[in-house]
Amino acid sequence: MALPFISLAQDWHVGAFVGITNYSGDLVKQKVDLKYTRPALGLLVRRDINRYLSIRGAFTWGIVTGADSTSSDKALLARNLSFKSNVFEGSLIAELNFLDIEEKNFTPYVFLGVGGFGFDPFAKDLSGNKVRLRPLGTEGQGLPEYPGRQPYDLFSFSFPFGAGVKAILNDHWTLGFEIGLRPTLTDYLDDVSTNYVDQNTLLAYRGQKSVDMAYRGDEVSGKLIPGTYPRDGEVRGSAKYKDWYSFSGVTITYRLGGSSGWGRQKAMRCPVFR
Repeated sequence: MALPFISLAQDWHVGAFVGITNYSGDLVKQKVDLKYTRPALGLLVRRDINRYLSIRGAFTWGIVTGADSTSSDKALLARNLSFKSNVFEGSLIAELNFLDIEEKNFTPYVFLGVGGFGFDPFAKDLSGNKVRLRPLGTEGQGLPEYPGRQPYDLFSFSFPFGAGVKAILNDHWTLGFEIGLRPTLTDYLDDVSTNYVDQNTLLAYRGQKSVDMAYRGDEVSGKLIPGTYPRDGEVRGSAKYKDWYSFSGVTITYRLGGSSGWGRQKAMRCPVFR
């Protein structure tokens, strides 16, 4: 007559993420340019499978940005492109703990998962007006003269991975810190990928604004000599590698349910009648 009553609520955690976003793509020379670090915020739900494995669902917002104007590369300085975009990511991630966190009260961990994210790159023109870049087709996307170049999607997939450490503060609260990288399936997070297209063709189909935002080397000042719009087929970016972004920061989670055990099922037995 000793039937157990199982409480599963202790295996669930809800929480938040506060951190930073970084970008890696055609507008930065190095993998991560700390000059373009921007804020990130998120919400998460975690389910403990056992002491060593957890599954996490999260929704995270961040800002990615970059500009040739701060580069040390003369070719990038002469190109003078820039962009900025919000990133909204939904992800499902598996966390693997190295230690029994209930016994040690802390553990390093690694994580790996899949995410989907939305983005919409824009830049500011000479007047300071915000200009969305995708509708301009700056690399000839959608033009009959360039049938192999189609407008890129504003939704893509990423593959979060990284490492961190988390520690139990008390029976309910857990604090963590992690660094997470996101390789993606798009090379247009920054609106730059391949080659310049013919200036007159772009002007005829997309207008002067598209020409202005496709090449901005004629806007440089100071020690740089303003350039002229490149010839059709000249290199604008590199399609060899896809763009990346990263979310790094602090997580704080609240464990639901009772106050004892970590991912442990708590049982109560019925009284024995004699």
